[in-house]
Amino acid sequence: MSDEKILGEERRDFILNFLKDQTEPVTGGELANKTNVSRQVIVGDISLLKAKNEPIMATSQGYIYLRSTKDSNQVERTIACYHPPERTEEELNIIVDHGATVKTVTIEHPIYGEFTASIMVSNRRDVKKFVKKVEDSNAALLSELTGGIHLHTIAAESEEALNEAVMALDKAGLLMK
Repeated sequence: MSDEKILGEERRDFILNFLKDQTEPVTGGELANKTNVSRQVIVGDISLLKAKNEPIMATSQGYIYLRSTKDSNQVERTIACYHPPERTEEELNIIVDHGATVKTVTIEHPIYGEFTASIMVSNRRDVKKFVKKVEDSNAALLSELTGGIHLHTIAAESEEALNEAVMALDKAGLLMK
């Protein structure tokens, strides 16, 4: 890319095609550098693309273009977990070590209702990045708002992988009883 700004619809087309070509999340900063605009402009562009029903998800690692789950052989399950914040890395590692992806975390807030956030961690490297981002930002985990109670949507290639992850979480005492 040159130092010239990419404008409007052309920039959104570039962002969309770039995200479709990626297998890893892309940060707003990276997209801003590639198009020579501010990160805030990228946030607006992503919002406009989402308003056109483009399946773009903001994760803790950046933006990803979601492929159709119909094309995927993955199975999903929602699990209820309960643990203090200091066991989050352990929980996520157990799940990814069994070949599953942690897609989301959901809590039931007493005032605002349900909150769901994308996590999208699939391996220990992703978990380490997620935990570091939480530590560096000094942000609270959603589960801290509910005394450690939260749901995860997890996905894997087979029911067997999900069952093994759930059994390991249960053995570690991280599931809600």
